[in-house]
Parts: sequence; structure tokens; C-alpha cells
Amino acid sequence: MWGPVALALALAIACGGDPAGAALPPAGGGPPLDPSPWVAATDGTIPLVIVVSHGGSVAPAWLPDRDCVACVTATDLKTHELAIAIADGFDRRVGARPFVVANLLHRRKFDANRAVAEATGGHVPLEAMWTLFHARIDSAKARALRQHPRALLIDLHGHGHPIARLEIGYLLTSGDLRAPDAVLAPRFSAAGVAAVPSAALPAPAAADAYFSGGYNTWRHDSLGGGAVDAIQVESHYLGVRDTPAARTAFAETFVTVLLQYLADHYDWRPA
Repeated sequence: MWGPVALALALAIACGGDPAGAALPPAGGGPPLDPSPWVAATDGTIPLVIVVSHGGSVAPAWLPDRDCVACVTATDLKTHELAIAIADGFDRRVGARPFVVANLLHRRKFDANRAVAEATGGHVPLEAMWTLFHARIDSAKARALRQHPRALLIDLHGHGHPIARLEIGYLLTSGDLRAPDAVLAPRFSAAGVAAVPSAALPAPAAADAYFSGGYNTWRHDSLGGGAVDAIQVESHYLGVRDTPAARTAFAETFVTVLLQYLADHYDWRPA
């Protein structure tokens, strides 16, 4: 069953079009760059917003590559497709969907999980893209809160670390997680998907790579006030993102885990 975003992309490709729309470079002295074709946003009805920052593949030749010092340009393969599979999984299970906001530009052109200067690589016209991306997230959060008193935002990523496990980021370092008072969520591990932090693995080893959460987790979390919490989920590739069957299977596990999490912490259950 095609989800609405997947269907739109398939139709665009089948018709020979650019799946991200027909964004063109601004002409000299003309109107500013319109980044709207590069942000995909679908509406939802449950208290969950899924953000995909690094799953884009659109790379217009006229748009300069980011060349800032220490810029990361590798994409998180198939994370947009994974978000679609998760949204479709919710729809199959409970007849309702999360909000989804996705950046469609390749990371070498734009990094949607950084402050504006690093996100754009200093290319000023792309600041409009950064503004729009976060505006779409803010809009999804606001729409979720019009229907629910609180909501959860998942910033969905993919990692290439040697250990095949989910890395759940709460803006705590691996050292913080090894502290005795760390509060952890073992739900994915209990569902059969290795994850850190969990009851079985409260924190990664000191030598293990671990993503603790990034700019979007900080910007869109409730730490500074508000009713939307943000968690970063870094997924491994094999068995999670690599094939349609793997994405569908993981989506089913994700839905099971999140339905219970939303019931326990956000007092939301499907009607």
C-alpha cells in the first residue's frame, strides 16, 4: 500500500519529473530562491512528528556544494523511505498517521541538522531553505498540539557505526548515560532490536561511537519550554533501512514500541 508521500514521489518519477519539484536558481536581480520543492511535509493526527534531516538525494548542479571546515556531507541512506514506511505502518495499525517533515536536498548541498551557517555552507540564498525547513517543523508541532496536550518529535537518522544497533539520543553524552542516575528506555531492546541506552546496555562503551542528539533535538525539544519533546533515533543500515522488506518489518516494531510509549508518557491511545 503506497503512502501519500511515496505515491507522490512515484508519480513524479513516472512522469519524468524531478521528484523534488522544479526549483530553479534565482535569476540575477530576480526574486529570491524558492526552496518549497525541497521540503516534503505531510499532515498527521497523532501526537508524533517525524523529522528526516539527511535522507535527501536532490543535488542541483547549480547549487554549490558545502565546503565549510569539518562539513559532513554523507547522506543517511533510505531514512526518508524509512519514515514513509513508519507512517504507513501507523496507518495500517491504527488508521492514523504521524506528521512527517523531510529535507529532500542532498547533504552535500544542505545539512538540515545544523545551525544556519553550517547548514548552508555559507551560501546565503539557502538560508531561505533553512528557515522554511524549521518553519515546517514548527507548523507540524503546532498542529499536533492543537489536537493533543503534548507531543513527541523523533529526528530520524541513519548511522554507519560498526555496531548494528539503534542509538537513541537524549542530548546526553555516553559518559552521562553511564552515570547511575541516568533514565533509560529499554523498549526497542525488549522488542528485539538492539539499542543504546537500554536496560541491557545502559550506555555505550567509552571507545564506541555514539550520536547523542544534534541541533534539531536541541532546537525542537521542550527543555527551553513548550510541550513537544525531541529524541534523536539513529538507525543502522542492514536489517533496518537496506530493503523495502527490512523497512516494513522495522516500521512494525517501531509502531509497536511508539504506541506503548505514547500511551505511557503522553496519555494517548488510538480511538
